[in-house]
Amino acid sequence: MFLRFLIVVILTAVILVIAAMIIAEFIGPRSFNKQKGEPYECGIPTRGKSWVQFKAGYYLFAILFLMFDIETVFLFPWAAVVKDIGIYAFTSVSFFLVVLILGLAYAWKKGALEWK
Repeated sequence: MFLRFLIVVILTAVILVIAAMIIAEFIGPRSFNKQKGEPYECGIPTRGKSWVQFKAGYYLFAILFLMFDIETVFLFPWAAVVKDIGIYAFTSVSFFLVVLILGLAYAWKKGALEWK
């Protein structure tokens, strides 16, 4: 029963994605010119190479932000029903928070939160 449901969900997802791509191909605007192939930087034509490497710290900072943002998304529903779910759920969320705090402490110690 569950396997049938899973197959139907996967097939529906694949069909919807393919249908969206086909529809976009047929009704999407078509305009090919040299300017569309150039990188866009605030309306100013680029000078030199537009390929620039960014420090890995920016990506690490963004990942940490997303991690704690998702933590908040998980904690709000839990906080709404904390009285009804019992000690097991409290223990689970406590473990979740301990893991996140240890991750934050590790990132802090490694200097990932310093903006240089």
